[in-house]
Amino acid sequence: MMDESLKRAIIMDHYTKPHNKGLKDDESYKVIHMASDSCIDDITVQVKVENDVVKDVRFDGVGCTIAFSSTSIMTDLVKNKKVDDALHIIDEYYNMIDEKPYDEDLLEEANAFDTLYKQANRIKCGTIGIKAINSLLREYKNEE
Repeated sequence: MMDESLKRAIIMDHYTKPHNKGLKDDESYKVIHMASDSCIDDITVQVKVENDVVKDVRFDGVGCTIAFSSTSIMTDLVKNKKVDDALHIIDEYYNMIDEKPYDEDLLEEANAFDTLYKQANRIKCGTIGIKAINSLLREYKNEE
């Protein structure tokens, strides 16, 4: 269990200096747009897969602290992983959000969201970018 001040520091760091932010003008990326119907979160995500490895993940748009920081953290976690391993990490994140057993070691900084389930109205924020990444990776798997 991470202490609350460390969680806040991780979340604020990824919100103020998000990793992998900014889209590429490159047709080799799959793209998806996600927007919340209940808040400002409006994110476009790009994923580039080569030889079954997630080579790059990018995002941009407008989002709250939880949306941007969770997306930033997940881009770091899945980049340079085999697609199945990246999907497993995402599944473990959803297990955490759904209060199911999960692998804390695998989630690294994403453990900052281990109490998100207590704030039902913020779960959409904490999953909007992850849902986008998940969707693009599953689309890739279906095309194989």
